[in-house]
Amino acid sequence: MPAFGAIHYSVRDNGVIVKKAAYVILGLTGIKEAISAAFPKTDYQRCMVHMVRNTLKYVASKDMKSFAADLKTIYNAASEDEGQKARDRVVEKWSSKYPNSMKRWIENWDVVVPIFKFSKDVRKIIYTTNAIESLNSSYRKLNRQRSVFPSDQALLKALYLATFEATKKWTQPIHNWGQAYGEMCIMYEGRLPD
Repeated sequence: MPAFGAIHYSVRDNGVIVKKAAYVILGLTGIKEAISAAFPKTDYQRCMVHMVRNTLKYVASKDMKSFAADLKTIYNAASEDEGQKARDRVVEKWSSKYPNSMKRWIENWDVVVPIFKFSKDVRKIIYTTNAIESLNSSYRKLNRQRSVFPSDQALLKALYLATFEATKKWTQPIHNWGQAYGEMCIMYEGRLPD
C-alpha cells in the first residue's frame, strides 16, 4: 500500500478512527485501494473537472467544444442509468476518432457513478476538488519560499498560518449548503459531524 494509506489510517478523533463518508479525489494510483482498506464503507468519486480535463488532452482543438459539451451530458445526467446511456452515446459518437479519450470513461466508470447518488445541489458542491487544489497551491507557494524548516514544529506552524491566510479568501458561502449537508447526513448517517 502506498505511503498515503498510512495517512488515512491516522485520521482520528479522540483516539478513534473517524468513519469517512465520501472522498472526491484525483485519479492517483493506489489511492482508491488505500481509502477502501482504511474506510471500507466510503464512497470514492473521481473529480469530474479532472476527468474531463484528462479526457480532452487527446482531443483536437477544433472538436474540443463539441466534445466537452457531450461529456457534460454524462455527468449532468439525472440518474446512473441516464448517465450510462449518455456515456454510451458519447462513446459511439467519438470512440472512432478519439479511442483513448473514451477508454477513460469506460474503464473509470466505477469512480464516476457515485455522483449519481446525489441531487443536483450536492453534485455542484462535490464534483470537483478545486477548493482543495487552491489550498494545496498555497502550501506549495510556502514550500517554494522556504524549502528548509528548522524543525517539524516550525513546518506545522507555517502550514497552519498558510491555512489561516487561505481561509480569509473563503468569503462566499456554499450555495444551498444546508440542503446539501442535510442530504449527505441522511445518506451517510452517523458519519458526518453535527
